[in-house]
Amino acid sequence: MEREFGIIGHPLTHSFSPSFFNKKFEEENIDAMYTAFEIEHISQFPILLQQHPNLCGLSVTIPYKKTVIPLLDELDDAAKNIGAVNCIAINNGKLKGFNTDVFGFSESLHPLLQTQHNRALILGTGGSSLAVQYVLKQFNIPFQMVSRNKGNLALCYEDLNEAIIHAHTLIINTTPLGMFPKKNDCAPIPYEALTPHHLLFDLVYNPQETLFLQKGKSQGATIKNGLAMLHLQALRSWEIWNS
Repeated sequence: MEREFGIIGHPLTHSFSPSFFNKKFEEENIDAMYTAFEIEHISQFPILLQQHPNLCGLSVTIPYKKTVIPLLDELDDAAKNIGAVNCIAINNGKLKGFNTDVFGFSESLHPLLQTQHNRALILGTGGSSLAVQYVLKQFNIPFQMVSRNKGNLALCYEDLNEAIIHAHTLIINTTPLGMFPKKNDCAPIPYEALTPHHLLFDLVYNPQETLFLQKGKSQGATIKNGLAMLHLQALRSWEIWNS
């Protein structure tokens, strides 16, 4: 019987996962299919499970990385600590949540880190931001979160000035700003304060060079998009589904 996998999120028009996994199944002669399940509210998730009894695993993307958790039976340690899930394994009707963003981000970031990258700004406070925070704690890199709205733990973009940018040489965008088709969007930070000492990492992978990265590059900063992270977390999900 053909095994079924998929991704839940909204919107999913430009998701890379279906083509990535279906190509993998074809190349490795695996009897399985991977489908994009765009659901408008997390309350539709149990209905989806009923309609697709052959589901063995799911990827989870924006905006359901946090809200799916109460609907799961179990979490692995990383997902529990982070409070966000991007991979679900389904075995005998039991749903276990994992966070493979941690693996993908850690493996992508680590080779780029230099001694000067000792303080970070994290742009965004959503589910992806939580995985980034977890990894930076493992690397002993202090961080400051930045949000559209000022909170107890986050600065707002209006707070950012040259001194803050100079003090934080690692800047990570965890928001969807700049993602296709809205390629002309970017986080409102003082880009003119960036230097060649800076490393800009964007979790967005489509387009491959967002406006955020372009502006960093023009200031001489090192830049990295989210494509390698995406491939790494997807392969880690595949390992989990087949373990």
